[in-house]
Amino acid sequence: MPSGIAVTGVSRSFGSVFALRDATLTVPVGSVTALIGPNGSGKTTLLLMLATLLTPTTGAIRINGHDPVTEPDLVRAQMGWMPDTLGTWPSLSPRAALQTTGRMYRMNREQSAVRADELIALADLGDFADQPSRVLSRGQKQRLSLARALVHSPGVLLLDEPASGLDPAARAALRQLLRRLAGEGTAILVSSHVLAELDEMADAAVYLADGRTASPEQVAAAGASARAWRIRSLDDAALERALGTPGVVGTPAQVIGVDQLGTLVQVESEAAAAALLHNLVLSGVPVCDFGPAVGNLEHTFLDLTRDAPAVPGSLPVAPTESEATT
Repeated sequence: MPSGIAVTGVSRSFGSVFALRDATLTVPVGSVTALIGPNGSGKTTLLLMLATLLTPTTGAIRINGHDPVTEPDLVRAQMGWMPDTLGTWPSLSPRAALQTTGRMYRMNREQSAVRADELIALADLGDFADQPSRVLSRGQKQRLSLARALVHSPGVLLLDEPASGLDPAARAALRQLLRRLAGEGTAILVSSHVLAELDEMADAAVYLADGRTASPEQVAAAGASARAWRIRSLDDAALERALGTPGVVGTPAQVIGVDQLGTLVQVESEAAAAALLHNLVLSGVPVCDFGPAVGNLEHTFLDLTRDAPAVPGSLPVAPTESEATT
């Protein structure tokens, strides 16, 4: 039975330099998992190993139960791979590129033509379907790249910065598509630096730094740490008075600043945030916006990688590495 992605204790070295040191993660079928980490953390190296393009130095990888090292053909038959920059055949049209990709997956001419038509509609490339790919914009090339990864209806999908170059409408369409594919049973791993985008589509997240994946305990602790909440009011003076009144903010919260979007308050927990909002409303403050200053994934990522004295067992800050290495 399909089992998605399983990575256990994987490392990868280039000479004496380790791009990955100890990566362990799972991506279940029917889910979208975010792969998050700073530049040089080993994300690309991990994706290349999952895609059968690099061999692990140590550890084990399984894609729907198959080993990318010993069974690359079986893995590739079940996996769609969209790298950050796939490139296009400049002289080929999107239709021809998709048909050619279908033939590579052993579809006959009729099957590849039908599948190309389906994916052209899915990627909203109808107006450019028969134009040379060199005329496509960056965002259109990204949509073509995703369509090529989907040609053979893979059960596992690896995406590296899939929203790069997409306009807001195309980003929303991408989120909807990935959620639909997950609902149909696809295991999807998405690497992106746009954490707000991942917050809206991912069921879970894997955090990488210094080539290591954060443990569930580290992630839980980081996610539960104090965070900044932003408040906006129709009456800034009333908000300022209320926040300066003893008993309204209370000991669980601390005003930490004001920016162009509102007043920032450090809050220890969601329960403390709810109590703060309750007290502000009871004080007659017309609150029009109240929420975390950053999304859950960004908050957890920043807490895991912050430049502060580390507690025992915490995830270290990743050093800068050459992208060519990782």
